[in-house]
Amino acid sequence: MQPLALGLDIGGTSTRAVVIDGSGRRLGTGRAAGANVTSHALDTALEAMRAALTAALASVSAASVGAAVIGTAGDHNLTRPEVASAVDALWASLGLTCSYTVVADATVAFVAGTPAPDGTLVLSGTGAISARFTDRRPDQLFDGHGWLLGDLGSGFWIGREAVRSTLAALDRGEQPGPLGRAVVQTLLGRASFSPSRPVVNEIVLAVHTRPPVALSALAPLVTADAGADPEADRILAAAAGHLLAAAAAVRSPAEATPIVLAGSLLTGDTPLAALVRSGLASRWPDAPVGLALDGAAGAAWLAARALNPSGADRLHATLFG
Repeated sequence: MQPLALGLDIGGTSTRAVVIDGSGRRLGTGRAAGANVTSHALDTALEAMRAALTAALASVSAASVGAAVIGTAGDHNLTRPEVASAVDALWASLGLTCSYTVVADATVAFVAGTPAPDGTLVLSGTGAISARFTDRRPDQLFDGHGWLLGDLGSGFWIGREAVRSTLAALDRGEQPGPLGRAVVQTLLGRASFSPSRPVVNEIVLAVHTRPPVALSALAPLVTADAGADPEADRILAAAAGHLLAAAAAVRSPAEATPIVLAGSLLTGDTPLAALVRSGLASRWPDAPVGLALDGAAGAAWLAARALNPSGADRLHATLFG
């Protein structure tokens, strides 16, 4: 019997796993909470990994998995001795006997969007990163520095900008527009309020009592008010500018290799995606643009490719077609 391939895509807000056979047929899938060890406690991350893997392996024998790839932001963190030891123990407890390879989440996103070995990834989800790929390896990265130091144009960045815009309006003694009112409603559960320092303090406290990554949950408020609130339009235009600048930093002006868009803000029908697509088409009109809709499947494809390199292109067409 041909060995199976397992892919695990670990994100800040969700973790997904998929098991495929040699033909690209999905035999099991699993989804759980975020398990990125950069933004979550190790015990919390391990439980999320266990939940996603257990669900994906429910209908197959774990021992039949012949190769596995794990994609995660901050992939170096997963290889730290104390973390790797804990993941190894989890792996064995699930009955998995194959080894696993850890790669950057950017890598599994890129291969999910194109079978081509070379190209560019532009990702905006909870975080943001752009990367140039050569032979399916990232040889130049731009940003991906996390919420404290970067991730410009990400869901976190957009959510934070929405709060900052709201606070600025309140500090000026102004009633915020639709976006600001939505921010106050979401953070304080209050539809009616007057601009005042106590309201400002409540908002600041509400933000600081939550994990920083939670600000990304406010990004949909910005996209929802696009065209209805100048502040929402300003934030989205700035986000698109950051992402396009990041792409330009890793991609030559005349390049025609594929561009892969990844992350929920760029793969869905969002105003930000439209702005970024328009900017990419203007700068690189000859480049095909693909979507990375399933990083876990991208990880599984890499694992399957290790088992059968000659069938990789056909498998990609089946898995993502």
